[in-house]
Amino acid sequence: MRTLIFLALAAVHAAATSCTGGDLAVFGDVVHTMSGESLQPGVVLIRGSKISAVGRAGTVDVPAGTPELHARVVTPGLIDAHSTVGVSGFLNQNHDQEQLEKSAPMQPELRALDAFNSRDELVAFVRSLGVTTLHTGHAPGALISGQTMIVKTHPANVDQAVLVPTAMIAATLGGGALSDKPDKPPGTRAKAVALLRAELIKAGDYMRKRELQDLEKRPARDLHLEALSRLLDRSLPLLVTVQRHQDVMAALRLAEEFKLRLVLDGVSDAPMVLDDIQRSGFPVLVNPTMGRTFDDAQNFSRETAAQLQAAGIPFALQAGYESYVPKTRIVLFEAAVAAANGLSFRDALASITLGPARILGIAERVGSLEPGKDADLALYDGDPFEYVTHCTGVVVNGVVTDNQPR
Repeated sequence: MRTLIFLALAAVHAAATSCTGGDLAVFGDVVHTMSGESLQPGVVLIRGSKISAVGRAGTVDVPAGTPELHARVVTPGLIDAHSTVGVSGFLNQNHDQEQLEKSAPMQPELRALDAFNSRDELVAFVRSLGVTTLHTGHAPGALISGQTMIVKTHPANVDQAVLVPTAMIAATLGGGALSDKPDKPPGTRAKAVALLRAELIKAGDYMRKRELQDLEKRPARDLHLEALSRLLDRSLPLLVTVQRHQDVMAALRLAEEFKLRLVLDGVSDAPMVLDDIQRSGFPVLVNPTMGRTFDDAQNFSRETAAQLQAAGIPFALQAGYESYVPKTRIVLFEAAVAAANGLSFRDALASITLGPARILGIAERVGSLEPGKDADLALYDGDPFEYVTHCTGVVVNGVVTDNQPR
């Protein structure tokens, strides 16, 4: 009998995980749509890769024979607002660590898309906990480390999974970008900002010369300056990892000087400069609570997210990057900690769903459960923020990628 039960469960699991985006109905005792009130009970009807209907159970016409999934709690697929997953690998060995190129202090031309390993086990692991979208790429630790991308955690073909091939250019100001070798600048904060300012001026000159009508006077293509030019024309934001208040202010001054779009990352000293951040209008990706609170991050508080919320500053939570093992964290845990330190349940859930979707510019596709949006869902057997709760199912683009009913 045990063998028969095991085979039956295996067949159900195989059928669910082989779903290729056909019709599907997902029922939940509670469905947190994030676009309105939670539904108790609720249902999300999926057709192909999109959500076709959302409503209270019994009010949505579910065609006969439609495959079903059931869970205690259903949420939008989680969004990690900043990580290095897929670029820093599961094994933590040199051969699968592609997140930081150290041959030069500024390399904005490096594309995350060219390094992302969509088949790395770490991608599947974070997806198994409900993460369906990643903003990932080159890590903090260099003045400009490279580009970031936005990608789904399924399918395994990165060119099919990518949402935004180049999302931001990642920079670091503060101790994390400084060199301890006299012959390899920058060695001080002032030098770091001066180097960055000089490169932005060069990029501006490059942009103007590339528009010259005289082809002989046009400079040859320069990938480095071309990437920086996208900051100056505001087609890309600068994702700047800063922790201390003086580095936040330096970033804000650069943004004002060059009219940059900025996304502040980390910001352990945020409570000291709340008014300045609020006036800037720039969003914040909050430093992970699991990060080590020393050096630049010594003032980090678990209440920072709640303080940003109270100040009306757009923010999202992130897994971030850890230079030591395990290289990443899980945003679900980060939201749970934030909910225990001043955020309401809804605001904490928004910080890993609709909040990052808006900051990343992808809210028309993900972040909430609404007709027409991508069918990305996470299913849980209890309160998602409770430690003993399990993620029992994940749907990405209408495909059941993980199904572990308990």
